[in-house]
Amino acid sequence: PGLQGLRLLDDTYSAIPSSTLAALDTLEALPAGRRVAVLGDMPDCGPFADGLRTVGRRVAQVADRLVTCGDRASRIAEAARQAGLEDVHVTYTPEDAARSARQGLSAGDAILVKGAPEARMEGVVEHLLADPREAPTLLVRQAQPRPPAWKGALERPTWVELDLEAIAHNCERLVELAGPGVEVMVVLKADAYGHGAVRIAHTVLAHGARRLAVACLNEAVALRQAGVEAPILIPGYLPPWQARAALLHNVTCAVFSEEVVQALSAAARDLRSVARVHLKVDTGMGRLGLFPEEVLPFLERTWHLPGILWEGIFTHFSVADDPAEDPYTEEQIRRFTALLEELERAGYHFPLVHASNSAALLRFPQARFNLVRPGIALYGLAPSVKVPLPPGFRPALRFKTMVAQVRDFPPGSSISYGRTYRTSGQQRIAVLPVGYADGFRRAPHHWGEVLIRGRRAPIVGRVCMDYTMVEVSHIPGVRAGDEVVLIGRQGEEEITVEEVAERLGTINYEVVSQILARVPRLV
Repeated sequence: PGLQGLRLLDDTYSAIPSSTLAALDTLEALPAGRRVAVLGDMPDCGPFADGLRTVGRRVAQVADRLVTCGDRASRIAEAARQAGLEDVHVTYTPEDAARSARQGLSAGDAILVKGAPEARMEGVVEHLLADPREAPTLLVRQAQPRPPAWKGALERPTWVELDLEAIAHNCERLVELAGPGVEVMVVLKADAYGHGAVRIAHTVLAHGARRLAVACLNEAVALRQAGVEAPILIPGYLPPWQARAALLHNVTCAVFSEEVVQALSAAARDLRSVARVHLKVDTGMGRLGLFPEEVLPFLERTWHLPGILWEGIFTHFSVADDPAEDPYTEEQIRRFTALLEELERAGYHFPLVHASNSAALLRFPQARFNLVRPGIALYGLAPSVKVPLPPGFRPALRFKTMVAQVRDFPPGSSISYGRTYRTSGQQRIAVLPVGYADGFRRAPHHWGEVLIRGRRAPIVGRVCMDYTMVEVSHIPGVRAGDEVVLIGRQGEEEITVEEVAERLGTINYEVVSQILARVPRLV
């Protein structure tokens, strides 16, 4: 028995494409008002050349709604959309999958839930039960402890763990802080600050965000190819030769040069489309944009270009994260507000007005206008050491590896390239399969320490491209296979992104954004 009288088909014990097709046949034969398929990750195997796509096409024939949960399952969603199913939701957590599945359903509707064991789809079923207390007796699969995240993967055992529940929680908190009448545009540049843009995009759009921002066109296209349909803004530079591609992928562009506006107008005419643009104003950042006094003449020359829809106007703060510089930020706000008033008097109206990054959202309510652009705060990281996050935000990223080998070295032994470290006595050294090609910094400063068995282990010798050595003589029992925490908590100890940033002489933004793509992001 499911919520609100829903008929719940719990087929979560296992899944491959062939068994999923059989389950869909059962769903089709079941008397029901509307039919919903909730499908988690499963191996792409069986007697089909492309099993997951075959499943997606079959779902489009059988179900009124499809909800997928996980990376591989998103391929099912893509195939279902291509086959004509419109009500498709891509999720990455059981909570979001259950929420999307039950939305708008009523008694007599049926929900099929299926996925491979590692997908843990029993969590979806538990959220859909009429009485979750009955889960221990009703669930087909009872949850078991999850194996180490990297087991069975093809990558080296160095990985990032993402807490999408933390992302969802932080997003809801940002929406709450923005207040009524203010939309939230989440910034996903640099692969969502190293967290994985596709998963983050689907998650935040299910938790109150209405728009997304990226740094460049290829980031926007990657989201579109992953099925993200929400408005996407490139608030930075778009080369004029990318205008046509931007329109083909329904991407909104920032403009601050006539060349780009003309290119967008020409592309819009050619495609019989509309180019949505946001005017970028430099009120004191000293980077891209028009000075306030340049805006009115610019609009007089470009406002009536065919195919251009002036959707928004915005500016960017340079020191909103530094309370000592508040007078400068307040002057930026004053300049921007004065410009808006001047433009309104001249007959130029922009539906969307935005200025606030994470720090400004937290500290300058008068700068929220009707749209805000939080970035770093979404990931549970503070805008700066001077501007901490309010209570309740949660970090969403843990960076881990494992011990590859442990050996005892006699006094005077050289460790790593350059012989910069030599053992002072009998020392036990552990080798970790992580290096600067993973974003684990080598120079001029390195991470300093890692966590093994709940204790800090200092890095010794130079960090290599793929390996790092740490001294573990003071930690009993260290052996190959032990989990190593680079960012995150282990036992009573914790290494935060902010601690790492201080050691490296940089900011938390850079630390997470530089964890390179070869490091898998796991949920």
